[in-house]
Amino acid sequence: MRVITGKYKGRHFDVPRSFKARPTTDFAKENLFNVLQGYIDFDEEPTALDLFSGTGSITLELLSRGCSRVVSVEADALHYSFIRGFVEKLQDLNAFPVKADVFRFLSKCHEQFDFIFADPPYALPQLEQLPDIVLSRQLLREDGLFVLEHGKTQDFSQHPRFVDHRAYGSVNFSFFK
Repeated sequence: MRVITGKYKGRHFDVPRSFKARPTTDFAKENLFNVLQGYIDFDEEPTALDLFSGTGSITLELLSRGCSRVVSVEADALHYSFIRGFVEKLQDLNAFPVKADVFRFLSKCHEQFDFIFADPPYALPQLEQLPDIVLSRQLLREDGLFVLEHGKTQDFSQHPRFVDHRAYGSVNFSFFK
């Protein structure tokens, strides 16, 4: 796993082979962040929430690009420990890994974020409801952006807060405001 740009550009973190997570490919991640430049001003030090953090690849990229606060939520103990480990290695005080079930976290969180990213397992039973769950909790600031990574079988274009869709191979991103 490598960091594409920003203060940690070029840093590599070896993901253990025992991981069950499906990390966002570098190709998809790079293209996603190119698109995000049109939605988010990283010079303004936005805050971010990374749900289903997995390997922490998106968290790393957000920290590298200058987010002032990145909360990473991951339920798997091994994945959480990995994220916590690279945060400690980087000594980045803007990173806040949380070991928790995403849905429990969402039900108790009262913080607002400029950007929320979710990369759930593509077979997650609640995947279709995830935009409503996230957006109904008032976690997104007024001009904030929520991006959901999903497989090609889901189509969120009819959602009332849907604004964009991008596909990079089998990786799909739906954007909501």
